[in-house]
Amino acid sequence: MQTNLVQAFSATEEGQEAEAILRACVHCGFCTATCPTYQELNDERDGPRGRIYLMKQFLEGGEVTEKTQTHLDRCLTCRSCETTCPSGVQYGRLVDITRGFIDQKIERPRRERLLRWALRRIVPNRELITPLLALGQLFRPLLPTALKDKVPPKQTPRAWPSAHHERVVIGLAGCVQAAATPNTNASAARVLDRLGISFEEAPDAGCCGAINHHLSAHEAGLEQMRRNIDAWWPQVEAGAEAIVMTASGCGAMVQDYGHLLRNDPDYADKAAKISAMTCDLGAYLLKQDLSLLRPGEHTGRVAFHCPCTLQHAMKQNGVVEQVLRKAGIDLAETRDKHLCCGSAGTYSILQPEMSQRLLGNKLKALTVDQPDRIVTANIGCQLHLGSRADRPVQHWIELLDR
Repeated sequence: MQTNLVQAFSATEEGQEAEAILRACVHCGFCTATCPTYQELNDERDGPRGRIYLMKQFLEGGEVTEKTQTHLDRCLTCRSCETTCPSGVQYGRLVDITRGFIDQKIERPRRERLLRWALRRIVPNRELITPLLALGQLFRPLLPTALKDKVPPKQTPRAWPSAHHERVVIGLAGCVQAAATPNTNASAARVLDRLGISFEEAPDAGCCGAINHHLSAHEAGLEQMRRNIDAWWPQVEAGAEAIVMTASGCGAMVQDYGHLLRNDPDYADKAAKISAMTCDLGAYLLKQDLSLLRPGEHTGRVAFHCPCTLQHAMKQNGVVEQVLRKAGIDLAETRDKHLCCGSAGTYSILQPEMSQRLLGNKLKALTVDQPDRIVTANIGCQLHLGSRADRPVQHWIELLDR
């Protein structure tokens, strides 16, 4: 694709990166076949190829309006198009960069600005999201149905193992997962303990930075990344062998630390090291001796939902399924595995209508084989699927925590 970016963008590092990504596109349209929003709306502007043209027009100085912003906002950033693209177009980076530029140019309506501000201030802040969620759970029976569905039932945290092993991996408590589903990391720690591995969280590590980054607050996201690197670094220097992610949304973000901080003289090398050490829990377990792992009683048939961040961003499609089969789990058949469930971070709040359409499609695709339960690998997907599913939804590691 031939490009001619205006000086205001071509003179910046992000603009130069965007231009390189644009030039890789050959307009083939393969991406439209796997784009969830294009499949629903049949509008070229709501598919990757059309959005690329809109972004190119803006970066070359063309007129941009709220309508342009709307088409970009409707993108889930699921990155299914990247998996399909024969030219390797890094669409996810392109849309993050361009959204940031457009948000600087066009002021959103007051209500939108307030909602995005609240999401950035509350959701990544464990000290705020935890008591607010507890309050919602306390009054859950009294809430309207639409709001009640978004409040997950309270979990009673399982005990963490007390043994300390020579082999150590680092885990991320995160923000929403620590508040809503504390048993995810507890179960991971218990399973890894049975394999002779300690799973340790760093108390000062928090949100991975994804929420701020994807809502165009790039510098705030980078500050969260730097804080996490500082929190993990003593454990890295002490010999931790990996940073093992139990939420693929966080995993995808942390694997990008090295790229996003590549020009930071104080953090570039550390960020590259952190990204290289980061892997999803399924990929890590697949390298271990799984003969000790067997599912708990009453697991039944299980449908696995592979999050977009796991299959399209982390490129780990099929890995968790291998772990579950090796552990003796009976996996049900599913359809349209490449399509997003509609959670997509804050998307379910900012784009509720499209999110619910995609959720309905995904639940049908996951239950064609009548599974007893649904499992996934990302907190956002887990809560989103659980809001409407008629059977239990949980993190897959809980199946292996007897």
